[in-house]
Amino acid sequence: MTSASQPTDNLQIVTTADGSNTIYNAQVGENYHSRNGAVQESRHVFLQAGLNYFLNLSPTPPKTVSILEVGFGTGLNFLLTADLCFAEQLKLDYTGIEAYPLSPEIISQTGYEKYVTSATWQSFLDSYPESLTGATSLNDFVQLRTAHCPLQAFNSAQKFDLIYFDAFAAANQPEMWSEAAINHTLSFLKPGGVFVTYAITGNLKRTIKALGLKVEKAPGAPGKREMLRAVSSLQ
Repeated sequence: MTSASQPTDNLQIVTTADGSNTIYNAQVGENYHSRNGAVQESRHVFLQAGLNYFLNLSPTPPKTVSILEVGFGTGLNFLLTADLCFAEQLKLDYTGIEAYPLSPEIISQTGYEKYVTSATWQSFLDSYPESLTGATSLNDFVQLRTAHCPLQAFNSAQKFDLIYFDAFAAANQPEMWSEAAINHTLSFLKPGGVFVTYAITGNLKRTIKALGLKVEKAPGAPGKREMLRAVSSLQ
């Protein structure tokens, strides 16, 4: 979740219900993660309902996975994903879209080193600035690129196995949830790929169904009853 064109004094580290930190953006009036638990939400929505679900779709576990994240923000979703993939010796090609990247200094204050290995944390801090200008490798298994641009300006010939959609809520960032924005995002999903987001609304379901994806309601993270997952046709 993003919005850092404003000075850093608009950004405040706050502690969420599970003890992990998030950032409150005073200009937008929203947190980057759920106040009911930042790490808890990330693991539930993006790792369990997203990555693990995708990996279990195939009877033969894949050796590589490509992920596109809309709203890279603090890098929490990436960190947890990278740590899991490294532990499983699964090659990860990860692209985050971030219109307003946070500074390395702000990211270093999040305290997320508590939730990943020291090697993952340090390699992320070292590689993050370089990732804003091109792909960079954290280790033999993990590659990161952070596209410094608005969603609608993002373009890539690459298609992705999985899309993490983690924009600010529609109440504060409605343009990110428009039909045009969702259509553009899903144009980068591979056949058989999976799209996950913490939110679920009637408009979002209709937009995704109109593109031919199978939409599923999944149990939400703490504080939310449901979330949305969609699977692309293999054709």
